[in-house]
Amino acid sequence: MKSDQIAALLSPYTATAPADTDWPRILTQLSAYLDLILKWNARVNLTAIRTPEEIVRRHFGESLFAASHLGPCAALLDFGSGAGFPGLPLQLLRPDVLVTLAESRARKAAFLHEVVRTLNLPTEIWSTRVESMPASRQFDAVTLRAVDNMDAALQEASHRATRQLVVLGTTSAQYPAISKDFEPQSPMPLPNSTESALLIFRRR
Repeated sequence: MKSDQIAALLSPYTATAPADTDWPRILTQLSAYLDLILKWNARVNLTAIRTPEEIVRRHFGESLFAASHLGPCAALLDFGSGAGFPGLPLQLLRPDVLVTLAESRARKAAFLHEVVRTLNLPTEIWSTRVESMPASRQFDAVTLRAVDNMDAALQEASHRATRQLVVLGTTSAQYPAISKDFEPQSPMPLPNSTESALLIFRRR
């Protein structure tokens, strides 16, 4: 898919991105990323979404929407990254952030390594469980999206996040596993969705 087509599909999600964003670079990288997803998805189940347009909207768009609302952040952990969402699009939009993608499933971790290599990104891949990280590994923010066993993931993420938890979920979801040390912000509905929302919890 060409860069201008990707840009048109992303426009509802990127309205709040920084004015000085280097979109020519990002769109070129997203196009290469999309090609890799389509190629790998034929043999590795990276995502149930198969059409390029929906991959751009649902995966790229929602990830960039989260990235544009991240605020000050030096280091970020993408917990259960899967095919790299939201961590890789966030890395493209925010090259100033040290992003770590945590994905314990070997095939998906291999895919993430291939994307990082192809796009020449500084992103770290943590290819075992987050629980096995040294306790000293802390991050300004931890992102979670469609993670298996969300309650357990949020408990672990709460120990890793020094400033905020960023959850791509639904407006009706409750997250009792999040420590009372975090204060929920008002949900931000995602573009082109009636239920999905960006949920940010800031450490008190």
